[in-house]
Amino acid sequence: MSHHDKPTARSAKQFRVHHFAQAREKGSKITALTAYDAVTARIFDDAGIDVLLVGDSIGNVMHGHDSTLPVTVEDLIPPARAVARAAGRAFVVVDMPFGSYESGPEQALGTAVRFMKETGVAAVKLEGGARVAGQIRAITQAGIPVIGHLGYTPQSIHALGGPRVQGRDSAADELRADLAAVAEAGACAVVLEMVPAPLAGELTTASPIPTIGIGAGHGCDGQILVWTDMAGMSAWAPRFARRFGEVGTALREAAQDYAGAVRSGDFPGDEHSFQK
Repeated sequence: MSHHDKPTARSAKQFRVHHFAQAREKGSKITALTAYDAVTARIFDDAGIDVLLVGDSIGNVMHGHDSTLPVTVEDLIPPARAVARAAGRAFVVVDMPFGSYESGPEQALGTAVRFMKETGVAAVKLEGGARVAGQIRAITQAGIPVIGHLGYTPQSIHALGGPRVQGRDSAADELRADLAAVAEAGACAVVLEMVPAPLAGELTTASPIPTIGIGAGHGCDGQILVWTDMAGMSAWAPRFARRFGEVGTALREAAQDYAGAVRSGDFPGDEHSFQK
């Protein structure tokens, strides 16, 4: 089989929207990673990751921006399409980028419909609590699953004063209200980012929908990381990320070995060449 051919079936059962609630009921932790291309999406899908997020973090990780703010819908459609094509089991979600839903429910629904029609993803994710409840409701009522995002919301980096822990002291009440609003509007799950672990655990216990943490402790119903942080692809990673591999080191060493083999004349050898 050519490496371009996608298998017609997978042995594992596809993760669908109702499996968020089922995982919570069973006490099974939901696993999620970002993915921005077909190559890594296929690897993570084969590894059994439940959710693949085509995040607007692509702006920082892949496009060299210092925030997610410059990322557009047009930037996200090709990677979302690639990840959706590559994934067989995982539930593929795409971020709604800054500026694509803030105007109101009509704009948000238009963006979500475009993603669904042009990429093949299963759901969209948008940042904010009560202020975007109308947007979430409009999208879910159109039959499109939505994942919320509370706590540190990167698209609001300037308003929040940078990447800071959210929900401390009196702000905890606002976070509780936002989670209730997101759930009532119809979201199937919510990401909690950079929230104190005790508060995230409390929110998870009280929440009618599953929580997926990132820098929010082990009390959430699942966890997500930016894959390059998880795999050790950069010199720096946030405090809440754990390096589960040193893929960056391995990739650099492979490139160095390749360059050395080319310069020495060792590659290509006869076994890599066509003689007739």
